[in-house]
Amino acid sequence: MAKIPYRKPPKKVVACAALAALLGSGVAANYAINTTADFEGYVPEGYVDPVGIPTKCWGDTRNVIVGHEYSFEECSRSLNEHMVELVRPLTRCIRDFADLPDKTKAAIASMTYNIGSGAMCKSSIVKKLNAGDLEGACKRMKEIYKYARDRRTNEKVELPGLRIRRNYEGDMCLEGLKEKQAGG
Repeated sequence: MAKIPYRKPPKKVVACAALAALLGSGVAANYAINTTADFEGYVPEGYVDPVGIPTKCWGDTRNVIVGHEYSFEECSRSLNEHMVELVRPLTRCIRDFADLPDKTKAAIASMTYNIGSGAMCKSSIVKKLNAGDLEGACKRMKEIYKYARDRRTNEKVELPGLRIRRNYEGDMCLEGLKEKQAGG
């Protein structure tokens, strides 16, 4: 399996105004952007990932030119645009999305960047959120979408990186709920 050519980004990504507006605050937007960037990893060039998908920057699979070098600014813009594109449907499929705590919204946005808005909107996480079971939704984040199919055996296997990411996102989601209960 080919190794992904990750690099250290020259600085932190800043969330754009459109994402801040969708998530209700610059704080939520920056949590979402930085969590996503940290887990996706930075590759400022077009490459083919280990499962054959052309990818660039922070896991972006849109409009990739394999072998092309992308500037930090292009990658930052790409991450922000893709995040906005993926978060917008959440504001429609999650009842009272705007009222969720910043960290909870950021955790949901990060997970959505990884699994897609269609999968998130159809997920048991959203069903729990819409039923008012916010804590259950956060806990569910730790349980799902951490597996892949082994291409050799076709067996479902847990990926350590996804397990770590889902635990982090679930904990961030719960932390947001606790902060809101504490009046923060």
